[in-house]
Amino acid sequence: MLHNIQQIAPEREKSIVLVGLMGAGKTAIGKRLAGRLNLPFYDSDQEIERAAGMSVAEIFAKHGEPHFRAGEKRVIERLLTRGPIVLATGGGAFMDPETRDIVARRAVSVWLHSPVHILLHRVRGRTHRPLLNSGDPAEILQRLLAVRGPVYALADIIIPGSEDPPDVTTQNVLDKLTTYAEPRRVEVKLSQNSYEVVIGPDLLARAGALMHPVLPQKQVVIITDETLAALHLAKLQASLAQVAIAHDSIIVKPGEASKSLETWGFVVSELLSRKVDRHTTIIALGGGVIGDLAGFAAAATLRGLPFIQIPTTLLAQVDSSVGGKTGINSPHGKNLIGAFHQPRLVLADTAILTTLPIREWRAGYAEIVKAGLIADASLYAWCEANGLAMLNGDAALLAQAVERAVAFKAAVVGDDEREMKPNGGRALLNLGHTFGHALEAETGYGQGLLHGEAVAVGIILATQLSANLGFCPQEDASRIAAHFTAVGLPTRINNLPAEHLLAHMKQDKKMKGGKLTFILTHGIGQAFTHPEVTEEAVRNVLLANGAV
Repeated sequence: MLHNIQQIAPEREKSIVLVGLMGAGKTAIGKRLAGRLNLPFYDSDQEIERAAGMSVAEIFAKHGEPHFRAGEKRVIERLLTRGPIVLATGGGAFMDPETRDIVARRAVSVWLHSPVHILLHRVRGRTHRPLLNSGDPAEILQRLLAVRGPVYALADIIIPGSEDPPDVTTQNVLDKLTTYAEPRRVEVKLSQNSYEVVIGPDLLARAGALMHPVLPQKQVVIITDETLAALHLAKLQASLAQVAIAHDSIIVKPGEASKSLETWGFVVSELLSRKVDRHTTIIALGGGVIGDLAGFAAAATLRGLPFIQIPTTLLAQVDSSVGGKTGINSPHGKNLIGAFHQPRLVLADTAILTTLPIREWRAGYAEIVKAGLIADASLYAWCEANGLAMLNGDAALLAQAVERAVAFKAAVVGDDEREMKPNGGRALLNLGHTFGHALEAETGYGQGLLHGEAVAVGIILATQLSANLGFCPQEDASRIAAHFTAVGLPTRINNLPAEHLLAHMKQDKKMKGGKLTFILTHGIGQAFTHPEVTEEAVRNVLLANGAV
């Protein structure tokens, strides 16, 4: 199954490409960087002049700018194939999408972002700058910055310009390069298309740049809740403004109650009132509730709008944001109204999780454990060895856990995108969910148990049911329960009526022909689908584990 997932690892060594307007200091800084890093230095304009046998100004005058830009792209690509170098580019080079793509694949891009008054001081009187020779230099630089700034902001690193000596700016660039780490990327490969899940810290500040390549037009609507708006909306909006993406926002009440027909209708009405078109992208900024709600609104509005997930809980990052399931709740059960609607991109900012209470971390962790229990015994063993340290704040373990869980789910989704395989595939992701959804329904969605907590109890019940039916060793349930207890997750039902829970299960989407279907296990990492489990067997498990 894992052959359907491609993990995209960062390259071992990359070049450094400096971008920015004329006068930003790209050559001066580039030479110093190259010396400090012991790398070759190249200036793309100088290389072009050497190849053409004439100056940039002469090329512009004789052949025009399009001819120059085509040659510039070829030169930059040739230079970046030589291995790690430091490259200073011309002011217009980064404006070309193909050139940006070449740079993105082979280099870390750095924008030297200097204000116009500094640029003007540095370039005044330089007659070899073709773009400055047609009018007032200050006005031309201001206009160029307005046009090019949002594109330069797509660079990996932005260094604010100042009047500091070049050595100081060089050190600022080196400091940023030292702390810069490319995010982890997991590709979700589907039958008709694919998308990436990007994982790493502080992605929200660069969200605009990261989503820019997948937007059909530079217009988005953010859907979030009141709590998350106060915490994260301003940072997201700033990242969008930086790359000139027009944005609006719709804010709803926090909590599971917002996964309702009423709130969904409100969101759709708001979208239509804002005159969205079929190229307007919906951004879900939130946990599973917002992701499900916004995704279903995107699926239904104008028969389908582009959609991006920015999950803000561990549970959403490792589970609900990946795979395209969207929906809302009904009085008859959880997620009974919805649609499959795949996102174009998922940005899993692990630094966002630091704002969450530990209870939310634990709830998300249950889904990571679930992935191991379904079909990856080594992941479950990793959880037993590292789960507690991860929950205690180890950032490296957190990123590793999210990547492994996402890679697992991406493989399953790629193999069974719309949950059509009756005896496995994507249905296996529902391990613990038939019990868990019943527990949520009985306690009031979001009122008693968090989704991940309900799934944790559900996993114990499903494992115990498997053991009772002779499918797995009896000690599996106690082993998993011991691990859940060690990390602070619940493992038993809290005196809920067994008959009420059974009634909720009979409303489950996995009912077939009136028969209860469960995801059971032959052992750790060996989940399977079992139809027609008897009501008596389920009732016995409920009563033995805290139901009344």
